[in-house]
Amino acid sequence: MDIISQLQEQVNSIAALAFNTFGTLQRDAPPVRLSPSYPEPPPSTTEDPTNFAEQPKLMSAALVKAAKQFDALVAALPPSEGGEEAQLRRIAALQAENDAVGQELQKQLEAAEKELKQVQELFTQAADNCLNLKKPD
Repeated sequence: MDIISQLQEQVNSIAALAFNTFGTLQRDAPPVRLSPSYPEPPPSTTEDPTNFAEQPKLMSAALVKAAKQFDALVAALPPSEGGEEAQLRRIAALQAENDAVGQELQKQLEAAEKELKQVQELFTQAADNCLNLKKPD
């Protein structure tokens, strides 16, 4: 897998971890009284309060680990050669090469279609000749 695909996978992984972390925190967070004018919230229904205290630590550690892996992948990217202008020149050269190859392929396609047409005509002539040589019953 190339480095760009690995980066995309890592970004997806970070997004999934963040989504699950925020969802879990919202789901399992104990109720909190927002203002003295509000009634006291009902008691927490969390079955294991120690597990709830550990979950944010584990999830944040997983997020940090994923972010560090992403940073390592970014650091492994090859350095840009000569800045933006050099990259634009390289893109233009590659585009010109692509156009030349495309024209060559188009010529080959046209030659192949011409040859196919000739073969079909010869096949039709051969089939007609075979039918004309067959004796009527």
